[in-house]
Formats: sequence, structure tokens, C-alpha cells
Amino acid sequence: MVNKANDRLYSRRDMLKLTGIAGITFAGSALLAGCSSSGGSPSGSSSSEAKSTSASAEAAASSAASQASSSGAAASSASATASSLKGAQLNIYCGAGMTDPFTEIAEAFEAETGCKMNVTFANAAQIQTQIDTTKEGDFFIAGSAEELKPVEQYVKESKSLVKHIPVIAVPSDNPKGIASLADLANVDLLLIGDPESTPIGKIAKKSLTDAGIWEGLQARGAVTTTTTAPQIASALASGEGDAGIVWKENVKADGATIVGTPDLDSYVKVVPAALLTSVADEAAATAFQDYLGSAAAQETWKKYGYELA
Repeated sequence: MVNKANDRLYSRRDMLKLTGIAGITFAGSALLAGCSSSGGSPSGSSSSEAKSTSASAEAAASSAASQASSSGAAASSASATASSLKGAQLNIYCGAGMTDPFTEIAEAFEAETGCKMNVTFANAAQIQTQIDTTKEGDFFIAGSAEELKPVEQYVKESKSLVKHIPVIAVPSDNPKGIASLADLANVDLLLIGDPESTPIGKIAKKSLTDAGIWEGLQARGAVTTTTTAPQIASALASGEGDAGIVWKENVKADGATIVGTPDLDSYVKVVPAALLTSVADEAAATAFQDYLGSAAAQETWKKYGYELA
């Protein structure tokens, strides 16, 4: 079960007790194929042909045995890699907006390797506080590279994964006829992430400020904030707002739709996978970094609407 820590912080003991993903371990086996042959030795001129046939059969048998040995060695190596992670575990922090794809990725890695994946989902500020307080954890999958800056002293290295694309979302019937960023000046209720603690909230405030409408919306009390991005799309789908600025992948519920405008294209961010200096198991961490770059992981991201970085 994946721990969804969206609204509160965890103590060091709570994090270890409450986080985790149930995984399935699959055992693989290699099938070795053998080859045998036999030949006769008739007398006379056929003897030479028989010897040639016998020699060819022996060569084929030797080649098959060599291939089987190589296959067995490869299978043993793969098995050793998987089994070497059994009993290992990784403690990972991930932005709440990426709960669905990252849960699937973590579960797949655990099933494949046997490495237990303890994942805590929360907003950036909560995760930053957790890292700074406990000085524990192996990875931070952040909503943007900017979210690594407050904890940069704990970041060992970072690799780009996918693009985080902000969009304007509205209820399906689009009651205010929103077609652009400037149109948000006319809404009665605009939903955005908390500008102090979430990447999407910071983008919303920046884009609205750049458009010259942030102060007016604030003065009218037309802005409502949430602690995580998925809450915005869910609220819009329930008719609890006129529009919102949210990540593209979060607009998936019936009742909400994306406004087709390029106005937020310049605010696209990149999701980084940061390896922390407190990493406890280098072998498991390296294996997971490799998996994050695999075709399987990339297809999972794309399935949920992300674009590769």
C-alpha cells in the first residue's frame, strides 16, 4: 500500500511505519536445451562421409552445449541481480501530483527485483521539511528542479525524467467561457495550488502576475488554494470553481477539461529524480535509477500524460 502523505508531516518513526508499497516478487528460471546426435559407420567409400557426418554432429552438439551454457550463465546473472535486491529497501519522497504514475513504477520495480519500495507522497514543502529534519531517505522525485534548491545540500545527483506541463482547466461546461490566461481575470473562483508550498501554485502565481491579473484576483478574493495539484482537478469536476491552473496529467476526472491555449507553454517544468546523500543502499539505488530510464518506466509516464524530458 502506498502512503499518501498529502496534508501532514511524518516523524522519522512514522515514515518507516506508515510508508510502503505491497509488491509481488516474481521468480524466473532458465530452460536449457540439449542436443544429441548419432551416426553410423558403413564400410567402403561411405566411411569418409560417415566420419564427416559424425564430426558435424559432434560440432553441432558442442555448439548447442556452449549456447545452453551461455544462456544458463545469463539467466543465473539475471537471477543473481534480482535476488541481490531481495531484502533491500528504498525510501522515496515523491510530489503528490505524481501519485498515480509513480505508484505504478515503484510497484513494478518491486515486483521485478524484490526491493521493498517505501514511498511518501506529499507537497514539496512537506518533503523538504522531512528531508531537512530526518536527514534520511534515498530519492526525492520533485515537481520541478527548483524544488531541490531548499535541500540541495542533501542532493548527491539528479537526473531529468519527464516534463511537468501546467494547463488551465475548467469544468466541462466551461461556465465562464475561458479561452486564455487573460480570461481568468473574469472568474468568480479560481483554484490554484498553494504558492508557498507547491510547484504548480508557484507557477500559477507567476503566470497570473506576468499577465497582470494576480493583484485584481486577490483583491476580489477570487483565489482559493489547495495543498496538492490533484485536488484542483477534482474540485473543478465537482463544480467547485470556475477554472484552475493545474498539471496536465491531473485533469483526468469526468467533469473537467483542459483549455487549449499555449499561454502556459513557457512555464513547463522538468521532473527530476534526485539521489540523496543519505542513500543507504547504493546497489538498490543504482538499479532503480537504471529502471527509471527504462522503456517500461517511460511508457508508464507517457500513459499518464507526461512527455519525456
